[in-house]
Amino acid sequence: MKTIATINFKGGVGKTTATWSLGYVASLDPEVKTLIFDLDAQMSLTQAIALNEDGSPIKSFSDWYDRAIGKHKTIFNALDEFTKPASNFNFGINHDFIYKISERYHFIPSVEDLYWTELELFDRDKVKYFIQRLLEKIQNSTSVPKYDYVLFDCPPSFSLLSYSVLSCCDLVLIPINPDFFAAKGLDLLLSSLRMRIEPFPVPRIGVFMNRAKKPGGSSIKRYSNETQRYLDDARDVLNQVSREKDLKVKLFDSAIFDKVGMKRAIQEGMPTDFQKQFQGLWTETKTFLSEK
Repeated sequence: MKTIATINFKGGVGKTTATWSLGYVASLDPEVKTLIFDLDAQMSLTQAIALNEDGSPIKSFSDWYDRAIGKHKTIFNALDEFTKPASNFNFGINHDFIYKISERYHFIPSVEDLYWTELELFDRDKVKYFIQRLLEKIQNSTSVPKYDYVLFDCPPSFSLLSYSVLSCCDLVLIPINPDFFAAKGLDLLLSSLRMRIEPFPVPRIGVFMNRAKKPGGSSIKRYSNETQRYLDDARDVLNQVSREKDLKVKLFDSAIFDKVGMKRAIQEGMPTDFQKQFQGLWTETKTFLSEK
């Protein structure tokens, strides 16, 4: 399994929408099975999948979700079992734990109980291995498919779960927006990443522009002057990080323009232009993952 974690400690950059959309376009390949985790206690992705546009619940998911909670088969229950003293991590992996969005696109939802991980009440030395062990159990389970890609929607802060994901993932994907904080926030994030996940190696890092602006009028430019300026700033940051910190980083050429709401895209289908943009980003992501 190739594992991809979407992070940005600045809220509102479109992290959750990007995670879901990349998983969606990946699952369009008939040869690919994709699993997505919602590890954010705010449950944005889970609620988007769970609710119709009018606020009424989608019965198939809500019934499944209630059963999962009742059977103690949530991501929090898995974490709780893993961190118990002398635990053998006897947590069965099946479709009581993993929900089928579609035949090739599966989902592990969040729960409010994940707020407890923000308080660091669990043994940190055990939690940092949680995602690695959970992925091993998923990969070895005969009750769920063999997944080709696993995507994580991480919390908007550096939590124990963030540490657990980043310490074992293949790629960190960072969405930025065309604003003043894009390059500055990227610089701060990359500067702290290695320090925060030591002694584990820093995974590959891919950065893309989300909510990019197109040029006005009849200009043949690809981006507005503002968006291009912030892209150039981000490229400068990545070049410096690559030289000074010896990290494998890449600024993707693909940018996402459209402002499509998460629930609308999930419930009504992804608009064609929006899908093409994410297909381009997904192609670049796979290529970067496969590079030597």
